[in-house]
Amino acid sequence: QVQLVESGGGLVQSGGSLRLSCAASGSIFSINVMGWYRQAPGKQRELVAVATSGGSQNYADSVKGRFSISRDYAKNTVDLQMNSLKPEDTAVYYCYAVITTTQHRGTTFAYWGQGTQVTVSS
Repeated sequence: QVQLVESGGGLVQSGGSLRLSCAASGSIFSINVMGWYRQAPGKQRELVAVATSGGSQNYADSVKGRFSISRDYAKNTVDLQMNSLKPEDTAVYYCYAVITTTQHRGTTFAYWGQGTQVTVSS
């Protein structure tokens, strides 16, 4: 009974910026990890950026220095600021969260948003 709702996708020119947002809601006991994945046509879903409860951040090599992840622990939200966008960033971006629910304390499960399209034109 958890939902991840994303917003902020769209079309942008190469070199432009875009900010994605994701809000988690439902029977949440705790959130261990929030982050973003992406999937381009014909390719596997890949990690873009994640933020842990301890404040650590991990980024794919392809986005380091350009993307920044921000997590709001009080609101159960996570944002992805994407700068200096490139055509190869074009993909469906998925919000991701590792969550312990109130119904199943002691175990975690990965939840996914519906995905939001990001298209970068050259």
